[in-house]
Amino acid sequence: MNTVLEDRSSSPAWPRRRFLTALAAAGTAFPAAAQFRVDVSGVGARQIPIAIAPFRDEGALPTPVSGIVGADLARSGMFRVAGSPVALDERSVVAAADWRARGVDAVVAGSVTRMADGRLDIRFTLWDIVKGEQLVAQSKLVLAADLRLTAHRIADAIHEALTGERGVNATRIVYVVKAGKRYTLNVTDADGEGGQIALASPEPIISPAWSPDGRELAYVSFETQKAVVWVQDLITGSRRKLADFRGSNSAPAWSPDGRELAMTLTRDGISQLYAMPRAGGTPRRLTSSSAIDTEPVYAPDGRSIFFVSDRGGGPQVYRLPLDGGGPQRVTFTGGYNISPAVSPDGKLLAYISRQGDAFKLMTLDLAAGGVRTLTDTRDDESPSFAPNGKLIVYATRQQGRDVLMTTTLDGSFKTRLVSSGADMREPAWGPFER
Repeated sequence: MNTVLEDRSSSPAWPRRRFLTALAAAGTAFPAAAQFRVDVSGVGARQIPIAIAPFRDEGALPTPVSGIVGADLARSGMFRVAGSPVALDERSVVAAADWRARGVDAVVAGSVTRMADGRLDIRFTLWDIVKGEQLVAQSKLVLAADLRLTAHRIADAIHEALTGERGVNATRIVYVVKAGKRYTLNVTDADGEGGQIALASPEPIISPAWSPDGRELAYVSFETQKAVVWVQDLITGSRRKLADFRGSNSAPAWSPDGRELAMTLTRDGISQLYAMPRAGGTPRRLTSSSAIDTEPVYAPDGRSIFFVSDRGGGPQVYRLPLDGGGPQRVTFTGGYNISPAVSPDGKLLAYISRQGDAFKLMTLDLAAGGVRTLTDTRDDESPSFAPNGKLIVYATRQQGRDVLMTTTLDGSFKTRLVSSGADMREPAWGPFER
């Protein structure tokens, strides 16, 4: 029996798992700005034990800096975070031998001082207990409104100093919320806090995609009773129609240089891939087949596009070279593989695979061919890599609700971003700050 492939974005009411997700109804009103708690589970293969002392005088703040920093580091899966049994600040003398006896490899302490003009002077020091030396000492004078962002940047500085890799706590995510008859496009910090609504609509919003510079979002809105691709400037809020051709316009994906977007159009009949300049214009057709071709995503080098097609009888991921040559099949394990996402280094493909009657988040080593199942849930969808390539955010279904999760690349450490009860789906992780 052949599997019928359905374009995820051609209709606001496609069956929930016949290509990706249905926009199922939720009965709880969604607040203007989402507030999350983060539930962490699993154990990383190698976690750095780090102690974070409460920052001196942070008690007067709405949210303690040390709490944000600790949660950020724990969420990465690379740190085992503990508090400090003694009061410390950035000027303290740290006895390495005492901390080694407690099994701690690094210590963070700091202070917060409110200036006369209302700004905050936030200082911190990171000590490497193993080497017995001070690694980082910084002072940041910031507006009170930038408290959370500053804490995320502190966590990123600690992450990079101890691991050699950039942290992603100061980046953002976007996702779609369905609450009652209202759809919202939400942009938040990487921890799910600090949310703002970029767009609210009584009609479905799907397929958000970040521009490489993080300034704009492309997405599909059904506000005109059909699938139309829009681009919105997140700073000014201005938005424009990019693709509103006959039929369906869906699944936008930015090129790495930000000059064009690939998308799925049905203007000439069945769903095929096209590319368009970011400013709009005439689409350039990329595929010509009798199959459904959809869900394009550029390789990081911009030389090829991964996409989903049923040209082999069931949906599989293919790669299309943009300098010539035909599509090449990429996924071979399982008969139903969709929703490709490529790691920033181009080495790993994340996708959703049907395993029996479940939909699982998988990764494929594009060079070696190894396949790994990352989850034990049954309704995974919409994977997106963090810009450092070390985490994946995805949507899944738990206890009757659509929720957002992050996972490490080996699947051993996961976090759940829990909302007030609304359904969240189609997450996309934004780029590093520029």
